[in-house]
Amino acid sequence: MLGINTVIAFSLCYVAFLFFVAFWAERRAKRGNATWLHSPLIYTLSLSIYCTAWTFYGAVGYAARSGLEFVTIYLGPTLMMIGWWWILRKLVRIGRAQRITSIADLVSSRFGKSTSLGVIVTVISVVAATPYIALQLQSVTLSFAVFAQSGGQLWQDADLNATATWVAVGLFVFTVIFGTRNLDANERHHGIVIAIAVEAVVKLIALLAVGVFVVWGIAGGPAEMMQRIDNSQIVLWDQDGGRWISLIFLSGAALLCLPRMFQVLVVENADERHLAIASWAFPTYLFLMSLFVVPIAVVGLDLLPVGSNPDLFVLTVPLQEGKQGLAMLSFLGGFSSATSMVMVATIALATMVSNHIVVPVWLSLRPSQQAVISGDIRHVILLARRLSIAGVLFLGLVYYRLSGGGTALAAIGLVSFSGAVQILPAMLGGVFWRGATRLGAATGLLIGLTVWLWTLFLPSFGDAALIGQTVLDQGPFGMAWARPQALFGIVGLDPLVHGLLWSMLLNTAGFIIVSLVTFPTPLERLQGAQFVNVFEHSAAAPAWTTAAAGAEDLLIMAQRIMGSEQAQAIFEREAVRQGKKGFLPEVTPSFVELLERDLAGSVGAATAHAMVGQLIGGSGVSVEDLIAVADEAAQILEYSSRLEAKSAEQEQTARALREANDKLTALSIQKDAFLSQISHELRTPMTSIRSFSDILRDGEIGLAEQKRYSGIIHDEAIRLTGLLDDLLDLSVLENGQVMLHVKTGNLGQLLERAIGAAGGLGDAFEIRSAPDLGDMRVTTDLDRLVQVFINLIANARKYCDAQTPCLRISCADHGDSYLIDFIDNGSGIAPENQQLIFEKFSRVADGSKAGGAGLGLAICREIMRRLGGDIAYLNGQYGTAFRVTLPKEKPADC
Repeated sequence: MLGINTVIAFSLCYVAFLFFVAFWAERRAKRGNATWLHSPLIYTLSLSIYCTAWTFYGAVGYAARSGLEFVTIYLGPTLMMIGWWWILRKLVRIGRAQRITSIADLVSSRFGKSTSLGVIVTVISVVAATPYIALQLQSVTLSFAVFAQSGGQLWQDADLNATATWVAVGLFVFTVIFGTRNLDANERHHGIVIAIAVEAVVKLIALLAVGVFVVWGIAGGPAEMMQRIDNSQIVLWDQDGGRWISLIFLSGAALLCLPRMFQVLVVENADERHLAIASWAFPTYLFLMSLFVVPIAVVGLDLLPVGSNPDLFVLTVPLQEGKQGLAMLSFLGGFSSATSMVMVATIALATMVSNHIVVPVWLSLRPSQQAVISGDIRHVILLARRLSIAGVLFLGLVYYRLSGGGTALAAIGLVSFSGAVQILPAMLGGVFWRGATRLGAATGLLIGLTVWLWTLFLPSFGDAALIGQTVLDQGPFGMAWARPQALFGIVGLDPLVHGLLWSMLLNTAGFIIVSLVTFPTPLERLQGAQFVNVFEHSAAAPAWTTAAAGAEDLLIMAQRIMGSEQAQAIFEREAVRQGKKGFLPEVTPSFVELLERDLAGSVGAATAHAMVGQLIGGSGVSVEDLIAVADEAAQILEYSSRLEAKSAEQEQTARALREANDKLTALSIQKDAFLSQISHELRTPMTSIRSFSDILRDGEIGLAEQKRYSGIIHDEAIRLTGLLDDLLDLSVLENGQVMLHVKTGNLGQLLERAIGAAGGLGDAFEIRSAPDLGDMRVTTDLDRLVQVFINLIANARKYCDAQTPCLRISCADHGDSYLIDFIDNGSGIAPENQQLIFEKFSRVADGSKAGGAGLGLAICREIMRRLGGDIAYLNGQYGTAFRVTLPKEKPADC
């Protein structure tokens, strides 16, 4: 017969074994020989802390009391891992990219690194976890009591309380040694993780061993066991569908929101690829843990006396059958389930309390820059975490002793779950919705916490314990709609379903509504873009615009948080990257951001941001950040941006259409003017020719008059022929039917020829050409080129309105071409007419002064295009200026 002293001795040996394993893992990790610690097997086994003493012991009791409802506790996380693993993958990626240290750090960092949100999430997590920790202490204490009773000792309340106290002290010592020995930039605890993995194997083997014994050792085999199950009331389906759905949702959400699960799932994750393996391996583990729950419950109900505690069937059935060794193994399995949960939960909660409450308060009491460089912050953080672990365990112990055990603690598991999942709307909303705001998250969390406390937490203490029966029946101050278990007059629902429904509904509604009516700050928008699009932007964008502090101050601060060796390594790497000698790099915004991310691994994102901000000063968002935020703004802003872009595009199109319409209108006017002018130009010489030919035909004039009239007819015919030649020339050029006669000539001689043909160097108009163009030779149609030069010179003579008109001709060698500029000293062409001057109907000056039909420049443009060159109007020359671009050799395809 195993006595209580033997059980205690086995427990101490088991704890010593875990100490050895944890120390060994820590030493291996410190030496860099811990590759196997980062394996997917260890990661999957660490997730087993979901299976606490409540599931190890309580699942059997749950089945004995409520039939198959216990399946929901395993089904929820299984569906989450298999069907919704992409949510987990996103959380893991965010955790690695943002150096997240806890679930409070996740929510805080997402919403602008808000300290207040971190405090709210921490309070919710501590309140929700404290009763659950009490439940673990109770399970270990009751398992000790079972062995004491089997040895003939009947423990009283004092014995149970003393045992719970010593268990809490032992857990505190183990957790402090391996959970708060140092501050790791990645916030990973190799010793704790390997201890959890070992305990996962122990509790699985223990439960399977008891199950095998029950099926083959007691029932006589699977067939006989199935017969017993068929005859049992357990398999009867009498469950409410709404409660089943609620429990599946609750257990699945708990996988994300429980601080201990977030710790092992996200913070302790060393490789994102491990999640893919865990997505099927962990459900397999849960299946094995639940495989023999029903057989053990059925056999326990058959063998043990009526009134026996079904929560302890896993332990009492082997003892009843005299299997002392199996009972001891079962005890170690339950002990592992409870202690692993408590260790990880207290580490996670202590991290949250220190990072989001203690350190911010400490910094606020010392607001100067010296607050982060004068004192040893490392010691403050470690001390805060150790005291937080002690405080959380103390709260659990106090809750256990005040409640006195019994039915209140038996139901507290689901109540604790429902409290923890109040974080879910803010967490998922922040990860998937860029429009979520800090005020919306805070509103939802506070509403959810309040409703959960009122509808589930306070009533869980029992009738008239904290809430009087009158309040339960009639509501506070007679307000029936506010009854804890019948809010807004909704009656008939299961109390758990009722509380979960209203707390999550109002929580989510408050979060969404307030987020829609408020606007995020620039830092919130920046973090929102990084979180929502983490797979496109896995590295956080810089959030510092200035770097006023010296490298020495930053190094001192980093050393006081992370330790000298680790901090100096970060600074040396940055100095090497910058190409600087020594170990102090240039303090750039990018380096400050890198340092902040490393510090976030030790103290959390919000605290790291505040500490760096005290040294740096001027924290804010850079121009690049604002551009990134604008690109990744809330959906409504994106939609607005698209509308603005469409509007701008339409405006641009409308402007182009207006310009085209204005041009067409101007051209239409020019066309009308051209038709009027051309009719005038044709009619005038024709009229002269007809009139003077009639006079000549009559023969009544003298010889001198005949000669003069014949000259007029000849001149008018030449004028008419020139006009028709221009029209025909333009038509031929536009249709590409012109025949070019390519020759080689001297550019200077061609200009002299054009000047002579256009009227020479008269006294009233001065022409200044380049002094030496003898070495500039061109191969082109020389006659057509001279025609262009003549037209430009003639236009200058006609249009230049200067008091002393002057035309300057210059030529420049431009590689494969020549640039010939014709610039006069007149007033130039009005801007509104510059785009029309090369149109064939264009006349932008007084027609009477010009004396032409406005075809000259249109012909020049077509000629230069056929010659492979171009002609353009030059702005900003304080006169009318044209540039002819002429290739030195005419291209063959022109």
